Amino acid sequence: MNRFRELYCINQLPIFQNRMYDNETEATECPKGDMRLVEDLQTGLVYNASFCPELMVYDEHYQNEQAVSPLFREHLAFVSKIIERTMGMQDIVEVGCGKGYFLELLLQHGFDITGFDPAYQGTNTRIERHYFKPSIGINATGLILRHVLEHIKEPVDFLKQIKDANGGSGLIYIEVPDFDWICSKRAWFDIFYEHVNYFRLVDFDRMFDKVIESGKLFGGQYLYVVAELSGLKSPQYFEEHSVQFPEDFIDSVRTEQNRTAIWGGASKGVIFSLMKQRFGMPCNTVIDINPAKQGKFLPATGLQVQSPTEALSKLKAGATIYVMNSNYLEEIKKISRNTYNYICIDHE
Repeated sequence: MNRFRELYCINQLPIFQNRMYDNETEATECPKGDMRLVEDLQTGLVYNASFCPELMVYDEHYQNEQAVSPLFREHLAFVSKIIERTMGMQDIVEVGCGKGYFLELLLQHGFDITGFDPAYQGTNTRIERHYFKPSIGINATGLILRHVLEHIKEPVDFLKQIKDANGGSGLIYIEVPDFDWICSKRAWFDIFYEHVNYFRLVDFDRMFDKVIESGKLFGGQYLYVVAELSGLKSPQYFEEHSVQFPEDFIDSVRTEQNRTAIWGGASKGVIFSLMKQRFGMPCNTVIDINPAKQGKFLPATGLQVQSPTEALSKLKAGATIYVMNSNYLEEIKKISRNTYNYICIDHE
């Protein structure tokens, strides 16, 4: 029996969609890798069979902070409440804490928390600027994995390492993109080389003996689980849980008004602009409110990210703006004074 069922293939994606570049040449010549998305017929998990982990080196150039948005800060505040009611506030460890915004938020609310991330650039002594290692002995009541597990090849093995490092016990909060949402929305712009894994809630039900709480977040784009590490196990494939992958997954890439603007210079914007370029319908303007992205260049396309003030001063009223995430539509309309034609790509 074939171990894999192939779902989707696309070649030469930038290996880091959140790695910003200082000039167009560096951006267009960025490292790239192939995507062969498969469903494993032994474990039931979905991942990129062509992924090469040795390519992935996260450093200070990696820029994925979303907390510049008030809406996203509301999301993080909601997540903090989930963690508080399920795991408490003492002896918390965040693995892959990024630029540290969420960890700082928890500290402000009285949490006792430490973190690990090689991309951290601040001065907080509670954050160690390196990868989490299995040899690090910790004694945490709860561990946080926000948007980390989708980046890790062999995710169950990684969770076992965390379990062992924490003495075989403790609770874990996991938050990842929801693959069911990606499939239902035909969100081809949410398939990234950087994300080797694509999870559904049912995957975690098969991965843990006891899930304390689970659900969907951020307009259904994310899922979360709080589970007991002691009950971690290897998942098994069941046909009734087989992935329902749409045959028309990528059809919408071919429909677009030419020479439009993109609002959102992060992951979705990188893939959206790249695919549109490949289909002969390039976008010429990328807007983002994150100052760390402004003036920098997107991988693969080499498009320069502009601030709203700069971009909108050159964009005619009534022009089309493709909104990369519908969660931010009202925020974007307010910033741009609602004078454009807005199309949310995840509503098409």
